[in-house]
Amino acid sequence: MRQFPAFFNLDNASVVVFGGGEEARRKVRLLAATPARITVIVSKIDAGFAEEFAGRITIAPPEHAGPALDVARFAIVANRLDANAEKAITMARQYGVPLNVVDHPELCDFTVPSIIDRGDVVAAIGTNGSAPVLAKSIREKLEALLPKRIGDLAALASRLRPDVKAAITDSKARRRFWETALTGPTADLAYAGDLEGAEAAMRAQLQSGAAAEGIVHIVGAGPGDPELMTLKALRLIQEADIVYYDRLVSDEILSLIRRDADRVPVGKSKGDHSVPQETIHELLIASAQEGKRVVRLKGGDPFIFGRGGEELEAVRAAGVAATVVPGISSALGCAAAAGLPLTHRDHAQSLTFVTGHARAGGVPDLDWVSLARPAQTVVVFMGVGTSATIAEKIIAAGRAPSTPVAVIENGTRDNEIRVFGTLAELPHLIQRAGIKGPALLVIGEVAGLPAEAIAQAFKEHVA
Repeated sequence: MRQFPAFFNLDNASVVVFGGGEEARRKVRLLAATPARITVIVSKIDAGFAEEFAGRITIAPPEHAGPALDVARFAIVANRLDANAEKAITMARQYGVPLNVVDHPELCDFTVPSIIDRGDVVAAIGTNGSAPVLAKSIREKLEALLPKRIGDLAALASRLRPDVKAAITDSKARRRFWETALTGPTADLAYAGDLEGAEAAMRAQLQSGAAAEGIVHIVGAGPGDPELMTLKALRLIQEADIVYYDRLVSDEILSLIRRDADRVPVGKSKGDHSVPQETIHELLIASAQEGKRVVRLKGGDPFIFGRGGEELEAVRAAGVAATVVPGISSALGCAAAAGLPLTHRDHAQSLTFVTGHARAGGVPDLDWVSLARPAQTVVVFMGVGTSATIAEKIIAAGRAPSTPVAVIENGTRDNEIRVFGTLAELPHLIQRAGIKGPALLVIGEVAGLPAEAIAQAFKEHVA
């Protein structure tokens, strides 16, 4: 680590910026968000510069640089490296002022990092001045992960800190209080914009001396690609004390769970319900009643053939707080990855999701006539084992045997398998590809579009 990260306190501080062009303007925009007094040293200033920062900056000629530097916390040289810039650098050195020279890290005492500003929460990313564009890219990724109102939560903690310190004298107990207060239901209230509710909840927890109540978050993990998770899902698995996860959750997503959180597999596979659904309910409730932050992590979306509704009912019936975080359904994620539009103006004006597996096993009792109607797409979840009967019944109800189908296993993942064919040959497609499931069956004219595109691309390549 060549550079030591630190933050300047700019209350009642003065800073100096040399330059009147675009680079200087960018630096002043950053500084204008602070309480610092800003002096811009310039002989010629760009049009609109002074107007943009009217009331926030003092403009002074180069001969007045000395008095400004004499009281400055730091200085920035933001004009091209010429005789005037060299003179500004020399003067700053003479006054012993920490100095940044834009685009010249070798001349800098400090570099200006890429900044994430969330009020009382500020994050800075630096690259020793060697790759500012990379720092900006990293900042954009981190900005997406930080809740917009995290600064409000930090400000609330700052207001309550004296009260907490007075009420909880033991440092370890105080740390535990903050860990629960800043990552549990209180934090969720603040992130939702209910700062009064967050403060009331935090004060109630402080007054009672009790540990925060547990909560269950039923979270959709999406189809498998970790980049398809929602930001809220990512935040919750990184805050959870314990995660109960399904077999369909990918290893890449599991690796994002907080390292010291307990991880409990409760997944089911065809013919193997090693953890009964009722037992899962009991585990979720028991963990929350112990005061833990619980995540029930489910593949796809928890409310689309994921039994999330049953889990929500059971948890809330036990008096435990619960929330649901949607995920990208495997139907949507897998189809998008395959370039397969589930609706299309020319081919499919409706879309139907069905399960291919009945509650008691076997083929479900579906409205086959409705599923056989033209100009629609039918997506079958959990239909690998019953594919032969599904194809037979839909054809018998009137859908053409030549209707295109697609079968997608492990969609969006490295081990994804896609096969295309017709409704009549559906079970044979699955058998030849060695697909065991779970997989999606897509039935309808849109399933022929990717196959046609692949065939055309092949012909063009051969030609």
